[in-house]
Amino acid sequence: MCGITGFAERRHDAEQARRIVKGMADLIAYRGPDGEGYYVDECVALGHRRLSIIDLEGGKQPMFNEDGSLVVIFNGEIYNFQDLRAELEQAGHTFATRSDTEVLLHGYEQWGKELPGKLRGMFTFVIWDKARRTMFGARDIFGIKPFYYYNVDGLFLFGSEIKSFLAHPGFHKELNEERLPEYLSIEYIPNEETMFRNVYKLPSGCMFTWQDGDLQVERYYTIRYHVDESKTLEEWEQKITETFAESVAAHQIADVEVGCFLSSGVDSSFVVNEVAKGTPHVKSFSVGYAEEKYSELPYAQAFSKEIGVPSIANKVDADQFFAANRVIQWYLDEPMPNPAEVPLYFLAQNARKYVKVVLSGEGADELFGGYPMYCQAVHFMDYAHKVPRPLRRAIGKVASHLPEGVKGKHFLVRGGEEPWQRYMRANYVFLDPADRDRYLKKNYHSPRPETFFKPYFDKVAGLDEPTQLQWVDMHTWMLYDILLKADRMSMANSLELRVPFLDREMLDVALSIPQRFRSGKEQTKIALRGAALKQLPASVAKRRKLGFPVPLNDWLRQDKYYAMVKEKFTGPVAEKFFRTDELVRLLDDHKEGRAKNMTKIWSFYSFILWYELYFVNSKAPAEIYQK
Repeated sequence: MCGITGFAERRHDAEQARRIVKGMADLIAYRGPDGEGYYVDECVALGHRRLSIIDLEGGKQPMFNEDGSLVVIFNGEIYNFQDLRAELEQAGHTFATRSDTEVLLHGYEQWGKELPGKLRGMFTFVIWDKARRTMFGARDIFGIKPFYYYNVDGLFLFGSEIKSFLAHPGFHKELNEERLPEYLSIEYIPNEETMFRNVYKLPSGCMFTWQDGDLQVERYYTIRYHVDESKTLEEWEQKITETFAESVAAHQIADVEVGCFLSSGVDSSFVVNEVAKGTPHVKSFSVGYAEEKYSELPYAQAFSKEIGVPSIANKVDADQFFAANRVIQWYLDEPMPNPAEVPLYFLAQNARKYVKVVLSGEGADELFGGYPMYCQAVHFMDYAHKVPRPLRRAIGKVASHLPEGVKGKHFLVRGGEEPWQRYMRANYVFLDPADRDRYLKKNYHSPRPETFFKPYFDKVAGLDEPTQLQWVDMHTWMLYDILLKADRMSMANSLELRVPFLDREMLDVALSIPQRFRSGKEQTKIALRGAALKQLPASVAKRRKLGFPVPLNDWLRQDKYYAMVKEKFTGPVAEKFFRTDELVRLLDDHKEGRAKNMTKIWSFYSFILWYELYFVNSKAPAEIYQK
């Protein structure tokens, strides 16, 4: 696990380019504190920061093939590298190290652009082909590892994090202000754009080729459902159990100690239980709060005790939470107002004192049907089967005029809409964009948030609604929120986080399971919970989803934290973008108990902190680089 960065252009001064690329890598040094390496020629500059996990001595990067014609930098882990290595050796390739990185070099020699499709793992990599003067790179099929690029006026910048671009004098830093409304409604931008103009995310399952200023992005993998109706629920439970055991074993490959994150839910418990079978004293890490009603610690500690694994826990208080949020917005590159990122940051910080690698449960909900909205979609699906579309639309229009509070109104109104129109993540912060817009100083003439998701729904229009939601979540929510904060909060603490649910073999199983075995009208993750129930206590296997609950709602009503937020809500950044009187009213209504505005408050507050860091102070928090 590492951080990569670099740039390419038609020609540059190599000595100057080396200084620049080192500065770029220094800004993400926490991703790889164990070493650094660079390759520079008259056309490209590649930088690498290493966190040593496999082949601690021999895996240094950049790495070259035998004749030096290819050079690679790589972030991630390839879990099937040993099988690929054996195949390549049989084809006549000679290896100089035990690292998975070298498989990329020989794999590219052997298979060219077919290489990414053969990889099982989490990765981004860049290969510079000196002879062809071509740069080739790819991102894993889930987007577990990040990759950003900037391609303007012949300069191609790339990196694991956007902040590395700040060290390049050719990078024109500019706010992508037109996307501010979408950020405020959704909490992230649900496509390849970022909050920096002309900076883009390489989509999951995609590869790119750069040659002489021309950039081509292609998809090498598409997630497609291929449902198998021939198996019983019990057979699917067994298939999940067997495949997950193999995935966990693959994800434990390392030359350093591996631990586990453990919350109160079934996903992380399933991971810890599986790891403990082969590593009885695996360390489990949990986080909580002094406020008992928000803390998952009692559940996590009781489970770890039951299966006999060490439990290492830490608690976060309000002062720590608010103090950390500033540096967290720097680590994230883009503003993100999900409060769960803060306990995750402290969880990773504590775990790094003991291990270099942890396994975690991300991805199980999206693959196996774990969110309550999938159950709601089953109800809508049944309604659609019973009532023709024109009649549903007519009923919805009539229902929209009913008084608020009338039982069933919401269902009938939403039932008259298309799945993309009622996708709850589109209007996650503000139910109505008109409510959002009254806080904005400008009229951005932005389309309704749900229209950003319509292209995703269009690609899976033939699937049932719960399955459509899962597919869209995999390509948006999971990619731009769940995996982003998992990567940033772990790497901020130089900790590698691995996700055994997000594995090619697990995905193949998940895409085969019939919808009725994923989510029902009342139950989520039916097949996965059934598999877990055979190994875990019923209290764990059946526990409802909590996520990372936080006491932020209560803290914002306390004078100290209210004052901290109000200071920002009346400051120069707020004045630049927002109607500050409306912001203060929003905050006051929450403090006095007239409304529950935590999510809205935190969205504005996080943006202001982020903007101050990247556009006002334009300097990283000093404590980050003084560790």
